[in-house]
Amino acid sequence: MNSFPRLALILAILALAFAPTARAQQIDVAVGGASIYAPAGSLATGNHEPQSLDGGAYPTASADWLFHKRIGVQAELAWRWNNGTYLPGYINLPYRPFFYDFNAIYASQILPHHLAFEVLGGAGVQTTRFYVQGCNGSSCYGTSNHLMGDVGGGIKYYAWRHLFIRPEARYYIVRNNIEFSSFHALRYGASIGYTFR
Repeated sequence: MNSFPRLALILAILALAFAPTARAQQIDVAVGGASIYAPAGSLATGNHEPQSLDGGAYPTASADWLFHKRIGVQAELAWRWNNGTYLPGYINLPYRPFFYDFNAIYASQILPHHLAFEVLGGAGVQTTRFYVQGCNGSSCYGTSNHLMGDVGGGIKYYAWRHLFIRPEARYYIVRNNIEFSSFHALRYGASIGYTFR
């Protein structure tokens, strides 16, 4: 396990351990699915490779903790479900991107018609695993890590009591993302979650 996922796991455990003593106003947990839109490989410029991050199914998991009125912190993970093929017809290397981010979040109170909205922004890491074909060992991949910033939001619809459905979007700006055609990508999808108050 590389150091960033380990740090994320430790921070999540600490947040959950101290949440009851901090008198949190609200904790949300959610899982969902999404896809990525990014510029095509043919639009690569400079030292960017002609490989797009576009497409694929991305499961997501997120949690937020509102500890001061409607303001709090949020953590999120999104990863590509199936391996893509990196530079098909040339290298043909299986790859899988992961997006880890930690954000400041503002979440509104529940508005009429069981709706609420949230906006967030923060930083994280995009990790891409490149898998070695025909490898039978315990570490059959190499990784490329890049710092990133992200902004986004979602609209929650409380379908039943504390259960919500949330269409959402995230815009990623990835530093030195030369393995792909562009430094930016847009993730869009929806989550289903539960609010603890």
